[in-house]
Amino acid sequence: MFGFFKKSGKSEKPAVKPSADAPSAPPGIESVPPAPAPLADEERVVPAIPEQEAAEPAPPKAAEAVPPVPAAVAPPEVEPAAAPKRSWSERLKAGLARTRQQFGGGLASLFGRRKIDEDLLEELESTLLMADCGVDATQHLIDDLRLRWKRDKLETADQLQQALADGLHKIIAPLEQPLDVSGHKPYIIMIAGVNGSGKTTSIGKLAKYFQLQGKSVLLAAGDTFRAAAREQLMTWGQRNNVTVIAQDGGDAAAVIFDAINAARARGIDIVLADTAGRLPTQLHLMEEIAKVRRVVTKADPTGPHEVVLVLDANIGQNALAQVKAFDAAIGVTGLVVTKLDGTAKGGVIAAIARQCPKPLRFIGVGEGIDDLQPFKSREFVDALFEPLAGSNAATRGDRE
Repeated sequence: MFGFFKKSGKSEKPAVKPSADAPSAPPGIESVPPAPAPLADEERVVPAIPEQEAAEPAPPKAAEAVPPVPAAVAPPEVEPAAAPKRSWSERLKAGLARTRQQFGGGLASLFGRRKIDEDLLEELESTLLMADCGVDATQHLIDDLRLRWKRDKLETADQLQQALADGLHKIIAPLEQPLDVSGHKPYIIMIAGVNGSGKTTSIGKLAKYFQLQGKSVLLAAGDTFRAAAREQLMTWGQRNNVTVIAQDGGDAAAVIFDAINAARARGIDIVLADTAGRLPTQLHLMEEIAKVRRVVTKADPTGPHEVVLVLDANIGQNALAQVKAFDAAIGVTGLVVTKLDGTAKGGVIAAIARQCPKPLRFIGVGEGIDDLQPFKSREFVDALFEPLAGSNAATRGDRE
């Protein structure tokens, strides 16, 4: 048995070659394995790696089992924020909320469980005046209601409300005349308005609207009066990737003249020409804008093809005075009413329809680039009476 161990010790001894630097082992301790310590580095590391790889895969897998935690943090995904964009109809209803509160909301309180009589009609008249429908339009609506009440024997509040909605639609429907820009190239649209009406912003939104119609657009920075007007228009040009013709100073008419020639040379479809904001009472400035119009006609004998006046809905009945003054100076052919989302005076559209019936090309109900859209009379009326329409449907359902 002892002979066996000696034999095996002798057979292993040649396999282990101590290095030259290693201390020589004492003669009686040949079979002690620690002598292999001086093995070359590569001979030591190679066996160690398989042992670690065999032993350490477990921790990484345990660590990778933890990633479900990020998955638990993921539930607040961006989907609620990236909710589908509201339709124009929904944005219009939201934008007319203040006017509806004054107009439709007042009507809802009047129509609720009340008998139709002269007192109701008088209160209704006051509500329409407070919504800035104007005396003329309000009187027309009340007279029409009184006639239909007696002729059609209206008995319920929802019948009276429907009659009022129909009457209002009848007044403003003639304003619905979409702008057709197909007749000329370039189609020159001259845009005017007082300071603060949203004129330059409306130009940027109109540029986007026409681009979505497949039209190429060029902007003319003709507002050389206001310091930041040129920079503001150039910012809109960058957002829409549209060329802006501008000068550091100089004559507004010259800028627009150059823009028309540039558009003709480049085959541009539409030129939107900004002009300096001014008050109708500033006669010298009104004369200057009239000069701009004359210069446009020199650049293109058929132009301008559209003269748009931008109105701020917040000014209410003052809008009528602006329409008359600008029309006398430059011959207004269309209107844009902005900021309907910030006022309770949306009834001014009825006043315009009765006293200054210019085509209402676009209305604006928000700050977004697509919150300026063509005016549609039925859509506008439905948005004003939307809460009442819902209650009327419920009432009709109850009766049926």
